[in-house]
Formats: sequence, C-alpha cells, structure tokens
Amino acid sequence: MAQMPTTAERDASHLSESHGEVNPGEMAIGVIIGRTSEFFDFFVYAIASVIVFPKLVFSFADPLTGTLYSFAIFALAFIARPFGTVIFTAIDRKAGKSAKLTLALFLLGTSTCAIGFLPSYDSIGAASIWLLALARIGQGIALGGTWDGLASLLALNAPQRHRGWYAMIPQLGAPFGLIVASGLFAFFVGNLAAEDFYSWGWRYPFFVAFAINVVALFARLRMVVTPDYQNLFETRELQPTKIADTLRAEGRHVVIGAFAPLASFAMFHMVTVFPLSWVFLFTKEGPARFLVIEAVGAVFGALAIVASGLIADRIGRRALLGGCAIAIAVFSGFAPQLLDGGFAGELVFMIGGFILLGLSFGQSSGSVASAFSPTYRYTGSALTSDLAWLFGAGFAPLAALLLSTQFGLISAGAYLLSGAVVTLVALRLNRQWELRRADEGRG
Repeated sequence: MAQMPTTAERDASHLSESHGEVNPGEMAIGVIIGRTSEFFDFFVYAIASVIVFPKLVFSFADPLTGTLYSFAIFALAFIARPFGTVIFTAIDRKAGKSAKLTLALFLLGTSTCAIGFLPSYDSIGAASIWLLALARIGQGIALGGTWDGLASLLALNAPQRHRGWYAMIPQLGAPFGLIVASGLFAFFVGNLAAEDFYSWGWRYPFFVAFAINVVALFARLRMVVTPDYQNLFETRELQPTKIADTLRAEGRHVVIGAFAPLASFAMFHMVTVFPLSWVFLFTKEGPARFLVIEAVGAVFGALAIVASGLIADRIGRRALLGGCAIAIAVFSGFAPQLLDGGFAGELVFMIGGFILLGLSFGQSSGSVASAFSPTYRYTGSALTSDLAWLFGAGFAPLAALLLSTQFGLISAGAYLLSGAVVTLVALRLNRQWELRRADEGRG
C-alpha cells in the first residue's frame, strides 16, 4: 500500500529534485551531521549527570552518592536502546526509513528538551527522579531508531583500498559532539554565578540539542527519501529484517561485533565522563577548566580518528584494533593515576587517552560488520552497535567511579584492562571463525 509522505519528506524531496547521482562526499557529510547530533545529545546529558543532576535531582544525598545515582540513570538509555531498535525496525519495515527516522529524532529531541525543563527534587520531590529516568529511557529508545544505514551504505560504496578511511568518517561525530557540548557547558558554568547556573544556565545546552536535532533530521531526510538513495539501499540489500531472523542467521557475528570494540568503548568513558566526575568530586578544580581540557583532548581525538583511517588501509582494521587494545592495556596500568597529578597530569592523561581512543574508536564500527551477509547487514549492524554500547559503555562511568572510590584509581585502570582483554579475545575468535568458514568454502 502506498504511504502518504510527510511534510518534511515532501520538503526534503523538493530540495533534492535536482540532486543528481549519489556521491560519497555528500553521503559522508550527512553521516557526520547525523552522528554529531546524536553524540552532542549524549555528551550534554553526560556532563549534566556529573555537574548538575547530583545537586538538582539527588540533593538529598552527598555529592559522591548523588553522582553514582546519576550514573545509574545514565545507564538506562543503553538498556533501552536495543528495545528501541526492535520497535523502530518494525516501523522501518512497515512505513519506511523516513517515517522511522522522523519519529526517532522527534522522540530524541523531545526527551532531551524535556530534561531542560526538569524541576528540582526540592520542588517536586521524588517525581524529579522519575521524570529524569523517563526522559533518559526515551532518549535510549529513540537512539535505537536513529540508525539510518548511511554509515553502512558509505562503507559499501567505498573503494576496497580505502575501506578504513571511509569507516572512520562516522566516528568523527563523537569528538565534534564533545567539543560543542563541553564548550557550551564551560561557557555557562564559567560565566554565571552558581545560583544562576543551577537555576537556568544548565538548561540551555539541552534546548540547543533540540535545535541541532531538527537540522540533522532534515539533512538526513534529504538523502534517505530521494530516489537515488532509495535505489542504492535496495540494490545494496540494506533493508530491515526481522530481529529474530537476523539473530538466528547472524547471532554469532552480532555477539562478536558487540564485544570486539569493548576496549574502545571502555576507553570512551574513561576519557570523557569518568575523569570529569573524579576531578569535580575529588579536586578543588572547578568544572569549567577541565571541560576546556576535554575539548582540547577531543581535537586530538578527531585527528587520531582521521589517522586511523590511513593506518587501517595500510595494515588492516583488525590489526589496528588489536594493536590499540594492547596499547590501552598498557595505558590502563599507569595513566588513571595522572588524574591526581594536577593540571599537567590531567592534560597528559586526556591528550594521550584521546589519541588512543581516536585510533581504536575510529575503526571500531567496521571491524566485524563486514562479516554480515548483505541480507542481514542493515539490522545486524544496528543490533551490534546497540549491544556494543550497552556492554562497553552503559555502566562504565558507574563502575569506574565506584571502583576508584573504593580501591583507588588503579582499579579504574583494571576495569579498562578488562575491556582490552575482551577485545583481543573477540578479535581472535572472529579471525578463527573466518578462517574456518574459508576452509569450508574451499572444501
């Protein structure tokens, strides 16, 4: 049955009537815009979960306990995200990518904007906690629906010798989102009196997130609704499949794909959310200066992501991920203690950590996804991403802060080390399965 286009789809299609043939450059820009908007939402919440919510929503608890409670709610989005994928995959199959994307980004923007209007615990009591949890779950469900397949489409249209280069492009959204989010919070917390910041200043980044989501929605719709892109999705077999069918056919690759980038995702929070919480709670330093350090580190991270594309095309993505996992294991043995080393120690930790993160995170999305058969690649890649974030990142800030406060910063390094070990094991298993499959094919 033909589906009636939405107003946004008609506007996007009108702008794209003279679009011409699909080109990788435009596709890359669309992917970066989409990922930047998602990561901006992510980091706005992450920063607020350290410097705002413990005081606003958990004012009945001491600062450390309030931050741990805040990180527990932070994890809800990662738990909800796979459920969002199930819901929005069904919408995708019945109504198409544009309807799914519109609904998902509307839910994401609404949930994020709603947090900006959140009353404090002192105003409405425990209802403040429940509203925050509900909005966070809404963000997670929405993130499960923001998978548009453009990253997979970009990778499939990349020349064989440049697969690493094209694989790193979507990952640039992470440092770009962090730079903008850190800069906004640093401006407000550094230029407002504490009373004004906690009254209204912290809310503005959430409203900005809503505006960025609108821009990102239109930019992505402009591509997914045009005939050229729709035809490319169909010819590349990038169509949604039933979750049960995907897991039955590709369950092994989904599991390996979820654990292979664990070192990258553990590292992700060890240089973004966790160090901010440690510095904010256990040093006399205000958050504004460290947020600036994070933004500087993110610049190095972006450059390292670009470098990962060049290196992966020379030595292979799996080899780069394995080498980075070993380097992260070494880093975990001494680097976390640098957070107690004042400005110089913090700067060394953040820049070194972001360089390692960029090299590994830049190739984490493509390490196993290429193993999916064409029929299941679209849905399989979405599921893999959801589970990788859940296992590698969802509980990382909570676990790292809890461990480090009980056993010292060295224990946070042990947590990071465990992620590196899991990555090495997963890459090894994936390699063995590929060799076994190749032998069976020759037989």
